[in-house]
Amino acid sequence: MNQPPYTALDAWIDQHFDEQVAFLQQLVRVPTDTPPGDNAPHAEKTAELLQAFGFDAERHAVPAAEVQACGMQSITNLIVRRRYGDGGRTIALNAHGDVVPAGEGWTHDPYGGEIVDGQMFGRATAVSKSDFATFSFAVRALEAVAKPTRGAVELHFTYDEEFGGELGPGWLLAQGLTKPDLMVAAGFSHEVVVAHNGCLQLEVTVEGEMSHAAIPDSGCDALQGAVHLMNALYALNADYKKVASKVAGITHPYLNIGRIEGGTNTNVVPGKVVFKLDRRMIPEEDAAQVEQSIRDTIARAAASYAPPRGRGDIRVQVRRLLLANAMTPLPGNAPLVEAIQKHGEAVFGEKPPAVGTPLYTDVRLYVARGIPGVIYGAGPRTVLESHAKRADERLNLDDLRRATKVVARALADLLSQR
Repeated sequence: MNQPPYTALDAWIDQHFDEQVAFLQQLVRVPTDTPPGDNAPHAEKTAELLQAFGFDAERHAVPAAEVQACGMQSITNLIVRRRYGDGGRTIALNAHGDVVPAGEGWTHDPYGGEIVDGQMFGRATAVSKSDFATFSFAVRALEAVAKPTRGAVELHFTYDEEFGGELGPGWLLAQGLTKPDLMVAAGFSHEVVVAHNGCLQLEVTVEGEMSHAAIPDSGCDALQGAVHLMNALYALNADYKKVASKVAGITHPYLNIGRIEGGTNTNVVPGKVVFKLDRRMIPEEDAAQVEQSIRDTIARAAASYAPPRGRGDIRVQVRRLLLANAMTPLPGNAPLVEAIQKHGEAVFGEKPPAVGTPLYTDVRLYVARGIPGVIYGAGPRTVLESHAKRADERLNLDDLRRATKVVARALADLLSQR
């Protein structure tokens, strides 16, 4: 392949953009809320749409027992393999279809794909069904215009990012179904992300003894005990804010308690409360030490609990839900960064910085196996602007168009290099 025809790639994407937008709308209209995590129907819809382009999607269903053990209902991961000739790199493009539930506060149908003032609204329009469209149409443009003669591209459309990715890309990699040379994962900002935080999630169960609210001294209030533990955990954030990461784009560790369940009725002293916490770890931290520190904090708080009334003999159990290690750059990611920055500057008018992000993603699963990867796609200028994981999530369609051009151009460069 000679000098890639960038102008012709751009023109093809412009000519097919209405089709690309319609493709994304159809994906948004198939809910993939996780939980409950019934994601196989979306995979089937995606495979059907890809077939219309001549792309055969391999369907890799994760065994039901493994899926259910992780708290989901169904997962079918997809791989589309496009080989162009001997030699050259195999480049994987990964996006996830599972999303957090829509929640409340929407002013647009979260599954409508409604377009208003150049923006598409709906759950996963920004993170990351948008990049099902970015990557699919970048490959279509590549094949229609640049016509590569060596290397390969694989589309990995997976469905376990919200619960950690181990049954998404992690499962495909563990099964030996793929081993690309380089990879790009779905983006969520006008940046090339080369590093990200780790994440530890724990479930804490606090048990006391139920009693009638009219005679609370006869029981042990598990909720008051849980509040004591949560206050001790939140107090850790004051120290975390004093720890600064050296990775641009990442600030400091943080702990959040995101879900609390318990009690049986308003007139009953709660006998059991369960809460779940999320601890973001900067790349410089050791995950084992972080987890032990939190467990020690919980144990000390439980031992020191003295209730204002009733008995204080609470029992506490801690269970790990998720451990996602941080991603640090591999030296081999330089060709990806350089290609995306070059074309990002050409298409957007400014060079996208290579930075870290406080989020955690599936990229770490590839990097952990020695596959250099970065995050880039059709995100907004900032995650906050996208309303990701909030009501009225949206995608600027011009960002979708331009990111698709950047990816197509970058693929043309990477496949032409020897």
